[in-house]
Order: sequence, then C-alpha cells, then structure tokens
Amino acid sequence: MSTPHFILYNRSYCHLCEDMLQALLALQAPDENAPGWFTVELIDVDADPELVARYDELVPVLAGVRDGQPAVQLCHYFLDVDAVRGFLGGVA
Repeated sequence: MSTPHFILYNRSYCHLCEDMLQALLALQAPDENAPGWFTVELIDVDADPELVARYDELVPVLAGVRDGQPAVQLCHYFLDVDAVRGFLGGVA
C-alpha cells in the first residue's frame, strides 16, 4: 500500500488555510516509517482559473489520494478530523 497523500487547495493570506494545514500536520505520525505518515501537497487555487471556478468559495479544501485512485474530497473550511482519520485508516 502506498503512502497516503493529501492535497490542500489553498490561497495566500488565508488564515483558514494555515489553520487547516497546521491541524492536518498535527495528525501526522512523527516518523515516515510509522503508521499514520502521509505527504501533503499545497496547491494555490488562484494560480489556475479552473481551480478558482471549482473551489473559490470553499477554500481551503482538503482531498486525499491513495493507491493511485482518484482524489477524494474530505472537507473544506475546517479540518474534519474524523474524515482524515477514516481516510488514513482506509475508510474513505
């Protein structure tokens, strides 16, 4: 099984985006070899008109990707800890 990967759609000067990133990182295992380790990619929605059209009023938006499957949107505005834990546990 591959390492779970999160995509955080965000924008500059967005305190909700920073809050979501910090809350997500607080859930990460302390070691990349430990269960609960994941990677995070930050994507600025304002850099792509298609992303602005899709996510503009929802930012920040967190999506999860696992084992080459399509991304699953987990939450927006605020981190949904239960959704993230469920995703990490394989229940997306």
